[in-house]
Amino acid sequence: MSTSITAYDTIAAISTPPGEGAISIVRLSGETAVTTANKVFKGKDLTKVKSHTIHYGHIVDPESGDLIDEVMVSVMLAPKTFTREDVVEINCHGGIVATNRILQLLLGEGARMAEPGEFTKRAFLNGRIDLTEAESVMDLIRAKTDRAMQVAVNQLDGNLHTLIKRLRQEILEVLAQVEVNIDYPEYDTDEMTTKMLLEKAQTVKKAIEQLLTTASQGKVLREGLATAIVGRPNVGKSSLLNHMLHEDKAIVTDVAGTTRDVLEEYVNVRGVPLKLVDTAGIHDTTDKVEKIGVERSRQAITQADLILLVLDQSQPLTAEDRELVAATADKKRIIVLNKQDLPKQLDTDALYKLVKPNEVIKTAIPTSDGMDELDERIAKLFFGGIENSQGTVMVSNARQIGLLRQASKSLDAVIAGIDAGMPIDLVQIDMTAAWDKLGEITGESAPDELITQLFSQFCLGK
Repeated sequence: MSTSITAYDTIAAISTPPGEGAISIVRLSGETAVTTANKVFKGKDLTKVKSHTIHYGHIVDPESGDLIDEVMVSVMLAPKTFTREDVVEINCHGGIVATNRILQLLLGEGARMAEPGEFTKRAFLNGRIDLTEAESVMDLIRAKTDRAMQVAVNQLDGNLHTLIKRLRQEILEVLAQVEVNIDYPEYDTDEMTTKMLLEKAQTVKKAIEQLLTTASQGKVLREGLATAIVGRPNVGKSSLLNHMLHEDKAIVTDVAGTTRDVLEEYVNVRGVPLKLVDTAGIHDTTDKVEKIGVERSRQAITQADLILLVLDQSQPLTAEDRELVAATADKKRIIVLNKQDLPKQLDTDALYKLVKPNEVIKTAIPTSDGMDELDERIAKLFFGGIENSQGTVMVSNARQIGLLRQASKSLDAVIAGIDAGMPIDLVQIDMTAAWDKLGEITGESAPDELITQLFSQFCLGK
């Protein structure tokens, strides 16, 4: 990938969410960004101001002379900008009408409407960031917890890029040495070349495997943990949802079957973003609507990453309870033994024959008893083995994870080929394949179609 700055046409877009707010930002980037903005700005001559300065004035329709809005305009000149192009940001009053009017004026003066993610794409094409850093921009925007934000910031700072670049360089050096040894065999033996390739393949593979150990945790931080709250009717599922959300989102009554559909909400539990799904109580019913809810609840169990199975300790263990215990046996789960504030009726010895004691958390939701322990268990279940430091390099993107696994397989082929006594030039092909796959992660060897598809997923104006 070239790091030279390429001249593109000037693009414009609204970079803030639509709707009412204190301010909106209309962003321009490109060779004529300053002159285009200057045509609609009444104040200082923007073509004569210093870089990285902000100026007060008004946006005026150049044809009618109508005053559109009172604004502050930031001017940032290349190459010290996000896109490495001239960038202008017009800070106007928040509101759909004024913001869109300003954008339309800029488009009328020669700017082009930006495609989704095009500002970030230009930053990538101009060598300002690599693909891992570009993807971290969206991860940062979508972060649902402080921990998810920190992982995104680490990638935005280039931590993953630095690691991948180092691994690629190590592979490149050994490939270069192998080429020298092949061209000048009098200075080397096959044994030395083979040993060198084997050691490097094993070293790089170990580094990749260490990175992949963070994959499941990183993906959870990025996408959220699909968590289904299940149980038979009136055991406290909706109460648990409300308590974790800190608001009365679900209707709670002492009437069984109040929840008839699946409710979904996001919540932050000790840095773990949970996509909570409150399901209808699972039981036999003849009610047509309730039956649909029960079926959706069963589907939620199969799709969930984590199951919170709520049981009522104030009632004996039922056949439906046993069925749910069996249905969730192969899932990551926590048994929430609820209603500890009521007289005990459930036989815990019988329960412990069905589940492991360390799966059970005893709670009394109205008094918050056991809820801290539940939060801690969720966090340990998914992050217990991962270092919680700001410098931890964590891979969270499905594309990156897939490429790391492909690179690891290529290195396996190198090791297997050497063990089988294959010729060096054939082993070299697999080593080069690993180098290419790592390059796709950063974008150094990524195809144009992939780059276009990746940036099309970004929001407009970013």
